Amino acid sequence: MLNRPDVAVVGAGPVGLAIAWRCAQRGLRVVVHDPAPGSGASHVAAGMLAPVAEAYFGEHELTALLSASAARWPAFAAELTATTGVDVGYRTEGTLMVGLTADDLAEARRLWAYQQGIGLPVTPLRPSALREREPALATRVRGGALAATDHQVDPRRLVPALRTAAERAGATLLPAAVRRLSDVDARVTVVAAGCGAAVLTGLPVRPVKGQVVRLRAPGGGAPGFRHVIRGYADGEHVYLVPRRDGEVVVGATVEERTDTDVSAGAVLRLLRAAVDLLPELAEYDLVETLAGLRPGTPDNAPILGPLPGRPGVLAATGHHRHGIVLTPITADLMAGLVATGATDPLLAPFAPARFGRDPSAPEEEHTWN
Repeated sequence: MLNRPDVAVVGAGPVGLAIAWRCAQRGLRVVVHDPAPGSGASHVAAGMLAPVAEAYFGEHELTALLSASAARWPAFAAELTATTGVDVGYRTEGTLMVGLTADDLAEARRLWAYQQGIGLPVTPLRPSALREREPALATRVRGGALAATDHQVDPRRLVPALRTAAERAGATLLPAAVRRLSDVDARVTVVAAGCGAAVLTGLPVRPVKGQVVRLRAPGGGAPGFRHVIRGYADGEHVYLVPRRDGEVVVGATVEERTDTDVSAGAVLRLLRAAVDLLPELAEYDLVETLAGLRPGTPDNAPILGPLPGRPGVLAATGHHRHGIVLTPITADLMAGLVATGATDPLLAPFAPARFGRDPSAPEEEHTWN
């Protein structure tokens, strides 16, 4: 067909839109299918770019991917702003990781020791040094560490900017749902549909519920702290993300549930932990409570690459907590795969084939060149 797209992207969250942008920049004809762009996990996400704080035991390959993608964020944000004129809220003050009690600090230090042991930049700080950086921290905080390279971006600014960039590069957005991949007519189909990828592909992507609270500093001013704060408060894990416009995002629960209801208990736990770490938050306005569904996988790593038994179908899903930080590298690697058919070595640990394949499915064929 003369007007057949080169690539169809299913899903218009940050990952799907960034892939569409990069593909369109390569001169490919791109369509994006999504009835409600930006309404998924990214609408709830806090936007932390945290390859250090999110480095967990045994996830070496994922940590390497997070670090590689975070390193691309300064240029990615600058290019996106230059292209669209949109400030995406990219901030580089860094992240303070803190423990409220002696037990909290002991738990945190075990993780920091692991992170330092694999070469990540973690700088331990005494309570006095913490409060020099953030005077609003509670005097009860026992200690902490600085992850200077863990930054942030505002997903609610990022998604519209990516949509504008993709459309200006020539991509077309089709506001319709895709119920079967066989309904999509393109040389290559990229499934970037978050939790919806499970039904479309059969991949083991499951919803992981997260509840968050949004506050606003009184009087229309900026929050009384600059760093992202990630803390342990009497055993409760919480993060606090300040925005220049006065918003503070407080999150997040991790629940193996499929609903998006907000529970009073979750809000209570998050706010109690937040106020324990930053007492001034008790005076902030409560402006929003909401829940979203992260696309989780059995090994907590994304699923990136050709779908076994489905020629011309690529997966870019399963990013779990890391969809925002992994947006630049996912877009670059997937656009390269679409354009050339060659798989970058960085993709190898995240291939869909690691979860096995349907033995009744036809043999995989790379026929999208």
